[in-house]
Amino acid sequence: MQLDLELEILCGQLIVGGFGGAEPPARYLRALAEGRRGGAILFRRNVPDVASTARLCQALAAAGDPERPPFIGIDQEGGRVTRLPAPFLTLPPMRSLGELRDLALLRRAARAVASELRALGINLNFAPVLDVDSNPANPIIGDRAFGRDPRTAAEGAVAFLEGLQEERVLACGKHFPGHGDTALDSHLALPTIAHGRGRLDEIELPPFRAASRAGVASLMTAHIVVEALDPGVPATLSRAICTGLLRDEIGFEGVLFSDDLEMAAIAAHHPVEEAAAAAISAGCDALLICKDEEAQDRAHEALVRKAEREPRFRERCVEAAARCLRVRRACPPRPVSSPAALAEVVGGPASREVLAEIERARAALAAGAAT
Repeated sequence: MQLDLELEILCGQLIVGGFGGAEPPARYLRALAEGRRGGAILFRRNVPDVASTARLCQALAAAGDPERPPFIGIDQEGGRVTRLPAPFLTLPPMRSLGELRDLALLRRAARAVASELRALGINLNFAPVLDVDSNPANPIIGDRAFGRDPRTAAEGAVAFLEGLQEERVLACGKHFPGHGDTALDSHLALPTIAHGRGRLDEIELPPFRAASRAGVASLMTAHIVVEALDPGVPATLSRAICTGLLRDEIGFEGVLFSDDLEMAAIAAHHPVEEAAAAAISAGCDALLICKDEEAQDRAHEALVRKAEREPRFRERCVEAAARCLRVRRACPPRPVSSPAALAEVVGGPASREVLAEIERARAALAAGAAT
């Protein structure tokens, strides 16, 4: 596989970082322009209102080289994982939507979300959750999942990802190979799943297989140890999981993101330089480092140095960058330039109608349950 990029730019395409505040740091814009970042992930700290969010996205989009349009990503799932404030559309938790069993409505809801994101210039939504909510004690998934069984979870998530991508926003299904039956929050510790392979094939993996068949643009790893797949190794750093299971067995062809390498499940055990190189070696294509710009620089330097020493690792970086660039070029960020045009979309008629449809469906479901 050929990709004619200088090594620093090649490795830079694999890093998607975050930063503080609603104003894009000059340092971050420079890193994007020079090819030392492949995009940015936004959080609530970055998006306090419509006007400042629009300015931020316009600056990020403009900083990218036309041949290397950036990922501009955000977690806009609905429910408790919603980054954009009112008047942006906020959907109810996905489990409540999954319970409606109305896939056409789910697809319309996703299209309404995507229309707002696309108008801003956000071309990547880190949604939907593909985990199955199989453990009531799970502190991190719960009602973010579309259902408590694999069929409901898969059908709802596929409808949602298809709606996003119909409106030219890249979907990212998470958290592979399944974070639903854990009792720990991987932001704080490293969870372990002890289920055998048979149980994984029955419960955890079907939604990921379904999303892959549906053409999901990207997936995200889980910072969890799955003993039946790779004992003692977090999925993000496991070649058996990221390459052997996901690529070779399931046949996924999109971009594989690591979850945030600053989360304690990884950071408490591995310096970012080590984790970055290990995740790329395992089969991740893009690394999320969501806050610390210094850590992003160290990870980038570690990838460059390893690629200089090891031709095989350089080829892995080429493969990863080619995947990232393929989807970014197919779906570049194109923010609308007019505040009036943006105001027509954000919280506009399509968004209001979707919320009204959801409320009517929920009311009908509640009335049916009461009779």
